[in-house]
Amino acid sequence: MSVHQSRDQLVLFPTPSADPNDPLNWSKARKILNFTLVSFFVLWTFVQLDISFTAWGPMGSELKFPLDILNANAATNYSGLAVGCIFFMPLVHKYGRRPIYIVSVALQFAACIWQANITTVGDLMGSGVISGIGGAISEVIVQITIADMFFVHQHATMNGWYVIIQSTGAFLGPVASGYIVVAQGWRWIWWWCAIFFGVTLLCVIFLFEESKYVPVMNGRDVTADAQHTDEPSKSHKDGDVADSKKGSETPANRVHTDPDIQMKTYVQRMALVTPTDESLWPHFYQPIVALFTFPAVSYAAITYGSVMSWFAIMTSLQASYMIVPPYNFDATGVGLMNVAPFVGALLGFPFGGQLSDKSILWLSKRNGGIYEPEMRLWLALPIAIIGPGGILIFGLGLAYGAHWALLAVGFGFFGFSLASISGITLSYLMDCYQDIIGDALIGVIFMRNIFSVIVLFALTPWVNGMGMRNLHVLLSIVAFVTLLIPIPLLLWGKKARIATAPSYRKMAANQLSHRTI
Repeated sequence: MSVHQSRDQLVLFPTPSADPNDPLNWSKARKILNFTLVSFFVLWTFVQLDISFTAWGPMGSELKFPLDILNANAATNYSGLAVGCIFFMPLVHKYGRRPIYIVSVALQFAACIWQANITTVGDLMGSGVISGIGGAISEVIVQITIADMFFVHQHATMNGWYVIIQSTGAFLGPVASGYIVVAQGWRWIWWWCAIFFGVTLLCVIFLFEESKYVPVMNGRDVTADAQHTDEPSKSHKDGDVADSKKGSETPANRVHTDPDIQMKTYVQRMALVTPTDESLWPHFYQPIVALFTFPAVSYAAITYGSVMSWFAIMTSLQASYMIVPPYNFDATGVGLMNVAPFVGALLGFPFGGQLSDKSILWLSKRNGGIYEPEMRLWLALPIAIIGPGGILIFGLGLAYGAHWALLAVGFGFFGFSLASISGITLSYLMDCYQDIIGDALIGVIFMRNIFSVIVLFALTPWVNGMGMRNLHVLLSIVAFVTLLIPIPLLLWGKKARIATAPSYRKMAANQLSHRTI
């Protein structure tokens, strides 16, 4: 897609309608309120998904749960995430964002109450599955909500806020939960989550507006006269490249709404569902088809799935082995270890985000003003050293009982790699296949969770069979090879996109869209 600017105005994309009910035309305050509620949803989802390991020590001792059961619980949680994403996301398109947000928060609220009352292995596994199903939509529906309310030139900023909030929940949630376990007992980490999910549920029910826009057919052009959008270029349709030249940053055009179109009432804005007449079936199988059809989707799934499974391994091992000699950490110490990857992630965000954007502008200028999505992958190459290095430092340090600070350094290096490669990989995917990004992301997230399920179920016998040192040596080698996948894409990625362009156009034609009349 090309974004062109006139000398004194920025042409908005997507093109907003003249309807005051169009989320693109909402006031800044309405958008901020909706996104704030989404942010609370994301924060508490990632808190509840990532705090359980801080309670493994006292919970395992009290309920006599062995380590392999605790790892299996984490695996069942990822199973719920995988299944829930495939099931819920087509419903987001069919019935709207609002009902699925409500169902998601309600499921997590119920799961947290169940987790706070665990007494048996069945409780542990069942609550883990429900919490995973409830939190499954968090990584895809937010991207759709951002696209509903914000223009393309605002997406990076809003996605940046999303990543920061997500990481705060995932990394700092365990820090807080460690203190809660020590001060109030392990069950209270779930009671606190239940309290905040209960508050979030009430706020979503009474304040979150549906952001799915269905244009009103009134026999005339409802598009604002001041806006226009170019047809996609032939090169873009063919899976080729797009013009990256941009004008200077200028204020956006003022959007003019039609005074004859009435604003929806509060009750209408809070409707439980916003159904439209589309077939759901293609969106249950297209994510899997995309995984095996488009190299960029396969690359994103392998890379994102691998780094998240390595993170699951490192998190599980530090929770299991740092509560025993020579470390003897309590829940507070286990939680505080997550400060290291959080700091690493804070440094990795600009590397995989702003620096990535600047690098493609520089490379595009050298390429005659033509942008190729593969240009993003050059910055992925250094991560093939940093990521495996972090795994090796952490693993060898844990195997030989090194000072916890050395383990934190390795964990921090890995946190940097996790944040930066995630940003680069997902940006590359969006640049290649923006018209099917919903289905593509579902496929990527599904595979990511499947990877984590497999490694967590196998982790205990794996460690017992290979030993801590050999396990991490093997992981670092696998990580090095996996993170070098960008090399063949740099060489042949463009040819692969051109070869799969007919399949891309066919799948794009089946995407659900409510903005074009």
